[in-house]
Amino acid sequence: MNRRQPRRTLFLAVQTAAGLLGLAMAVLGAWLILLGGTVYYLVAGLLLLTGCAAAWSGRHGGAIGAGGLALLLTAIWAMEEIAGKGWMPAWGFDLAGRIGLPAALVIGSITILSFPADRRWDRELAIVGGAALLAAGAGLALFWERPTTPHDAVAAARGPADTDWTAFGGTNAGMRYSPATQITPTNVGGLREAWRFHTGDLPPDGDRLFFSAQNTPLKVGDTLYLCSARNRVFALDPATGREKWRYEPRIAPRALESTFSVACRAVGYHANAAAPAGAACAARVFVAVADGRLVALDARTGRACTGFGRGGTVDLTRRMGLDEPGHASSNSGPAVIGDMVIVGQQVSDNQRRDAPSGVVRAYDATTGALRWAWDAKRPDARAPLPPGATWPEGTPNVWNVISGDAGLGLVLLATGNAGNDHWGGNRDPEDDRFSSAVVAVDLATGATRWVFRTVERDRFDYDLGAQPVLTTIPVGGVLRRVVVQGTKTGSLFVLDAATGLPVRPVAYRPAPGGGMPGDRLSPVQPQSVAYPNLSGRPGADPEQIDARHAFGLTPIDAAWCRIQFHRMRYEGIYTPPTDRGMGTLLFPGTIGGLNWGGLAIDPVRGIVVTNHSRLPNRVKLFPRAAVAAPAIGDGGRRPDQAVAPQKGAPWAVDRPMWLSPLGVPCIAPPWGYLAATDLATGRLLWSQPFGTGRDSGPLGLPSMLRIPIGTPNLGGAVTTATDLSFIAATQDDYIRAYETASGRLLWSARLPAGGQASAMTYMHRGRQYVAISATGHARFETRPGDALIVYALP
Repeated sequence: MNRRQPRRTLFLAVQTAAGLLGLAMAVLGAWLILLGGTVYYLVAGLLLLTGCAAAWSGRHGGAIGAGGLALLLTAIWAMEEIAGKGWMPAWGFDLAGRIGLPAALVIGSITILSFPADRRWDRELAIVGGAALLAAGAGLALFWERPTTPHDAVAAARGPADTDWTAFGGTNAGMRYSPATQITPTNVGGLREAWRFHTGDLPPDGDRLFFSAQNTPLKVGDTLYLCSARNRVFALDPATGREKWRYEPRIAPRALESTFSVACRAVGYHANAAAPAGAACAARVFVAVADGRLVALDARTGRACTGFGRGGTVDLTRRMGLDEPGHASSNSGPAVIGDMVIVGQQVSDNQRRDAPSGVVRAYDATTGALRWAWDAKRPDARAPLPPGATWPEGTPNVWNVISGDAGLGLVLLATGNAGNDHWGGNRDPEDDRFSSAVVAVDLATGATRWVFRTVERDRFDYDLGAQPVLTTIPVGGVLRRVVVQGTKTGSLFVLDAATGLPVRPVAYRPAPGGGMPGDRLSPVQPQSVAYPNLSGRPGADPEQIDARHAFGLTPIDAAWCRIQFHRMRYEGIYTPPTDRGMGTLLFPGTIGGLNWGGLAIDPVRGIVVTNHSRLPNRVKLFPRAAVAAPAIGDGGRRPDQAVAPQKGAPWAVDRPMWLSPLGVPCIAPPWGYLAATDLATGRLLWSQPFGTGRDSGPLGLPSMLRIPIGTPNLGGAVTTATDLSFIAATQDDYIRAYETASGRLLWSARLPAGGQASAMTYMHRGRQYVAISATGHARFETRPGDALIVYALP
C-alpha cells in the first residue's frame, strides 16, 4: 500500500471542506456586494476555492498559499472590523466566529502536509492533539467564570434579627433593598441551600409556551407567601419551608391556554390595624387569578375572606367587554397601598384595537368595594359606569408591578401601549398621552397628578416593564423624593415625586421618520442624558449598530446575518416599522433594555444595580387582508399565530428575534449586561457581560461552557446593607452574588431550573436567608421547574 495515500486523502478531504466553505462564502459574498456590503466574503471565498482546486490538481504549495492568503485576509479584516465598531467585552467570541473555521481548515491542511509520509503518524498526532487540548484547556481556564475572594475582611455588623419583605420590591417603594447584615462579602462564599419547596406546578407535557411563575415571595412575620404559575398560593415556614396551608384556585384550562403569559410575580398583603388580634382575616393575602378573579385569603389559614366582594372574590372581568378567557390577566399581582388593593393587567399584544381595557382599579382591602378606576379615557376615576357600559376599549394598560407611597398618597403606574403596538393611526390623543408613561395618581381618588412619557407616540413596543422606584437622592445639595424609572430604551429617568418633572437632564433628540401611511410619528424622542444608556453596550448614548456587528459561529451564518441586515430598514433607535424587504431592525428589541426585573437601589451607597438585554428583533408588517390568523376573541389562540393579526389596523405584524439559521443571535455578544451606576453623579461604576453559555448554544444545544458571554435576562436583583447584590435572571441556571460597589463575583449556585424571577432576602430569628424561584421561562428556553430555593450560611 502507498504510504502517501492516507495523507493525501485526508488533505483532500480538508481542502474539499475548505472549498465548500469558499463556495458558500463566494455566493453569499456576491449577494452582499449587490446589497452594498463588504467584499471580504467574495474574495476570501474565491481564495478558498482556488486552494481547493490547486489541491485536487496536485499543487499542494498552491493550495497552502491560497488558504494562507485567505486566512491572513480574514485576520486583518476581522481585527479591523472589531476595532472599527469598538471593542466589546466579549470580543474574543466575535473574533473566534470570524476566524475559527477558516483557521482550522488552513492550519489543519498545513499540519497534515507536515506529517511524515513514509511511516505512521501516531507520535505526531499525539503531539498535535495534546498541544491543541492544552491550548484549549488553558483558554477555557483563563476565561471560565469563577467567584473571587475579597481581599478585605468584612465582619457581619449588628443588624435587625427579623426583617419583612411585604411587596414585590421589598416595599411599595420598590427599591429591592434589605437592611440585613449577616451575609457579607467575606462569608457569602459559605452560602448553602437551606431548604427548597416544590409547588407541583410544572407546565403541561409538550406545551411550555409562556409558562413561568416568575414569583418573588413575600415574608411577613413568621410566614413566607408564595404563588405559582397556576396561581396556587402557599404559606411556608421561613426557616424550614414547611407548608402551613395552600390555596387551589381551580382555573379553567381554557384561561391558561389563551393567556399571553402564565405567571404570578407576586401576591399582595394587607393587615387591618383596626381588627381584633387573632380575628379571622385580620391579615389578608390577595392573589389575582388568570381567569379574572381577585381573591382575598386569610393570611393565617388560607381560607377565603367571605366579607371581601362575593364570598372572598371580586370579578375582574365585569364590564370589560371582550371577555375571552386569558386575553387579559393580572400576572404581576395586586399592589396593596394603604387600605387599597390596586390591580392592573396585561393584555395580549397585537391582537386587536378593541382589546380589553387598560383600566387600573382600586378596591377597598376589607370589603372589596370599587373605590376608583383609572383609565386614559376616564377624566373622573370615581365616576360610575353608565348601565350596560364597559371600560374604554384598547387603552394603555399597566402589566408590570405597581408602586406607591401611602404617606404621600401616591400610586405610580408604568404603562404600556394602547391596542396594537406597531401601528397607531387610529389611536386617540389620550392613548398617545398615556402610552409608555409614568403616571402618578392620587391614592384616595385615582385622579391623575402628573404624567411623564418615556416614548412619544410609541410604535415600537417600548412599553414600561420595569417597576417605578421611589427613593431619595441629593439634588443641588438638597435631598429630594424622586421616582426612578428604567426603560426598554435604556434610559434611567429621575423625576420629582410630587410634580413628575425631571430632576436630571432629559434631551429630546431627533428620531427617524417615514412611518406607514396613515400613522403619526413623533419627530423627537426623550433620552435621559445624566446617566449611561442601558439599551445595549452601556454608554452615553443608545448603541447604534451596523453591518460590522453581525455575528455568526461560522462565516456562512455570519454572512447570512449580514444579508438580512442590509435587507432591513435601520436608522438607529426608533426606526419605525415597515412592510418592505425584511422589515425593520428593532434595536433595542422588545425585551429591552430594562424589563420587568427592574432596578435594585442601595440607598446607603447611592447605587442603582441594573440588568439589561441586548437583543434585536426583526419587525415586518403585512397587509391585514393577507393574514388569515384570527385575533383572540374571533377564534384565535395566540400560540397558533405565525403573524399577530393587529385587528383594527391595516397591518399585521411579525417580530421574531434576529437569529441566525443556527438559532444564535445575529448580533455579536454580549447579549446581556449587569451594571451599577452612581445615582448622585450619574457615573457608570462598572458593567460586565451577565450570564454564560453553560445552558444555551446553537440549535438549542447547551455549549456547557461557563464563560461569560452575556445572555438575555429577565428578573431582578436585591441589594443588601453589606454591599452585596443577589441576582439570577440569565439563560444559564445560576444565582450569583456580586459586590455592589465593585462588581466582583463572590458566589454562585446552580439552580435546578431557569431563574427568571427576582431574588429577595430576609432575616428570620437571627438568620439571613436568600430566596429565588427557579421555574424557567419557555421564551428564554430555560429548563422548567417548580422550586423555591432558599440559601443561608451553615
